[in-house]
Amino acid sequence: MTAFLLIWSPKKWPWPELPDIARRVAAGDAVADVWGCGTARGLLPGDRVFVHRVAQEPKGVFASGWVTRAPYEVPDAGSKRGYRLCIDFVYDWLVDAHAQVVVTREELRSHPFSVQTWDAQMSGTLIKPMAEGALEKLWTARTGRRARPPAPPSDM
Repeated sequence: MTAFLLIWSPKKWPWPELPDIARRVAAGDAVADVWGCGTARGLLPGDRVFVHRVAQEPKGVFASGWVTRAPYEVPDAGSKRGYRLCIDFVYDWLVDAHAQVVVTREELRSHPFSVQTWDAQMSGTLIKPMAEGALEKLWTARTGRRARPPAPPSDM
């Protein structure tokens, strides 16, 4: 499986809707989202994503999901390129990271997680296989959820 890191900085984007979205995901709703992926164009539908809170405590990984749409360009007048790349994904786990994370930044400093650069400046970083496997195992232990891609849409 291929997994990518998405970054959330509350200093740049306060995200006041996060508690409500986290409640919906916890209730079992299939909540889709759009996220910037930096310059990464290699994310494909079915790839795994983990969202990491940076810049302010609590720092760490607090959400996971599955890519449902490969990177696409969204007009952005504030960008040098005039656009930014985004992906669509659906959450399979999300906690209100204003209050808590599932895996702390401190835990990510130890082996085998330490092989990965977690404090990336932008989203879309590929998670190295050694760190990905360990993260998925810990994630499953903490959330009770096994990794599984979303079911393909039915043609009915």
